[in-house]
Amino acid sequence: MEDMELVTPRMRFGIWALVHGSRAALQDPDEPYDASWVRNRDLILEAEALGFDSTLVAQHTINPHKPDLAQLEAWTASAAIAALTSRIEIITAIKPLLYHPAVLAKMAMQIEEISGGRFAINLVNAWNKPELERAGIPFPPHDERYAYGHEWLQVVEPLLRGEAVTFEGRHFQLDGYALRPAGIHRSRPRIYVGGESEPARALVADKGDVWFINGQPLADVQALIADVARRPRDGAPPLRFGLSAFVIARPTDEEAHAALQHLAALAEKDTALRAVQKTNTDPESVMAKTMARFPRVGSNGGTGAGLVGSYDTVASRILAFHDAGIETFMLQFQPFEAEMRRFAAEIMPRVRPSVAAPRRVRRARS
Repeated sequence: MEDMELVTPRMRFGIWALVHGSRAALQDPDEPYDASWVRNRDLILEAEALGFDSTLVAQHTINPHKPDLAQLEAWTASAAIAALTSRIEIITAIKPLLYHPAVLAKMAMQIEEISGGRFAINLVNAWNKPELERAGIPFPPHDERYAYGHEWLQVVEPLLRGEAVTFEGRHFQLDGYALRPAGIHRSRPRIYVGGESEPARALVADKGDVWFINGQPLADVQALIADVARRPRDGAPPLRFGLSAFVIARPTDEEAHAALQHLAALAEKDTALRAVQKTNTDPESVMAKTMARFPRVGSNGGTGAGLVGSYDTVASRILAFHDAGIETFMLQFQPFEAEMRRFAAEIMPRVRPSVAAPRRVRRARS
């Protein structure tokens, strides 16, 4: 088998859907808590109009911060978004322990048809223990959950292709199971995989199309990409890479860092909620360990990627990540709508010459 080839296709920008409200601070007077369907619908429709390429709809059945807070349901919302949009890619997260692979594959194929071939799944390892345990669903240890997810994806991937699947595994048994219609728009929906543990890396190298990396400094991202890019793919297309990041862009570096301090102060009001979330989080979660290494605001690494600064500073750092192999930047903002518009107006033209006249930007060094 040959080693994977590292490729850097066209730069793409996506947004995190606000499935459980604000990403940095839940008690922000400039962005009151709102995880409603209407808000998410309008947000994603505007993102599409602004030129964003994708949206990631995280999956939680109960709110991970506080049980009595609203929580958007990912898969029904994604089906509705698929019918309302025309261009944007819809990536919906899935925790394998919640859905039998045959049921999930059928749901994914239906949204793929509704969207006209713009759907993708994002396989993630559950970290919020009460979400499963309070429903009577076992919460296995970290590596066992990934072993389960690997077998789950062994079933889902050929089902998405429309193949008749006969499978005898530890967790699943199928006998000539096939789903229709299949392959209307392409061979199957794209598969994103999250997680940075060794089992996660092995899984994405074996079965994934895109690896989502949590926000962290450029040197750390380069090391992660180098590790996974050298792993064999057994004839599959080269793996692509995405990065989660919280953006704070302003006319000057000083203004951006002042805005960061403002959000950090607001986030302090959520200390009690974060403590509950930490208690509910699997201590073996590599994401949690990575996020504890540096101060930040935002989820999934947040500002750890360093996209905080002047318009030119942020553009420079995006270009450096892209040079390192990042194709898709999955972004967070707060207040979300206003800062998303700012990003589209100020940052996209600086890093995408086709959007507007190119501007000279100094590239950050690793």
